[in-house]
Amino acid sequence: MAATHRWRLDIAYDGAGFAGFAPQPGRRTVVGVLGGALARVARLEAPPYLTGAGRTDAGVHALGQVVSTDLPGHWEPPELVSHLNALARPDLVVGRAQILEGFDARREALWRAYRYRVVEAPATSLVTAHAWAVPGPLDLAAMDQAAAALLGEHDFRAFCRRPPDHGPADPLVRRVQVARWHATGDDLALGAGRYLLFDIVANAFCHHQVRTLCAFLVAVGQHRRSADELAARLGAPGRDGLPALAPPGGLSLLAVGYDAGRGGASGPPGEDEPTH
Repeated sequence: MAATHRWRLDIAYDGAGFAGFAPQPGRRTVVGVLGGALARVARLEAPPYLTGAGRTDAGVHALGQVVSTDLPGHWEPPELVSHLNALARPDLVVGRAQILEGFDARREALWRAYRYRVVEAPATSLVTAHAWAVPGPLDLAAMDQAAAALLGEHDFRAFCRRPPDHGPADPLVRRVQVARWHATGDDLALGAGRYLLFDIVANAFCHHQVRTLCAFLVAVGQHRRSADELAARLGAPGRDGLPALAPPGGLSLLAVGYDAGRGGASGPPGEDEPTH
């Protein structure tokens, strides 16, 4: 029997064509497409088990998702990448593959970086697959000021969908290292209005955390909510009265951080370890 090795795969995908990262019977998912490609390339009877750094929802994109898996046999990384991309493209791309024995994409991650894209445009604008179209103008300074309250270690249960094994009294503590808004040009060449980017980096995230926070911060930019209200909700037990979730299309998993000996950070060039 051929020796089995642990692989780290850095992948990117357009979430519009997927029902999320995790497997779902009868639905097209990131794990389903990547696992199927791996099974064909390695001539496996069934797709291998895949561990991801984060589980993105349906419609959420990734530029720097990281997956760990075990494969039998010997592969040169460029050869494996080429074969996988021939099967998984165009909406899923493997950017890097390397053997890292014992590597666990989820447990070894030091931080995750997400980016949410808002565009000041009518809600009928054709940008909903990659940005949230919100009629402007939005108060960018107020949004950025409110986001600063997220820095540090907080109980985010008021902004997360509660896990099945957590009760209302159980905290969901996360440590946020970066939380900021800034304006950018039309980097997607969509021909719409002003683009506002929300960057947030934390040791980990709970379900719907970024989309809930982004919706609240946009409401701050519309002067419907305040920075003080956001700060007061940190540690609060209930989700009552929160704005509806920000749409998934504006959200991207930008990068995941690891020790240099485990391959370093994923994602676009320049996404280095965040400032603590």
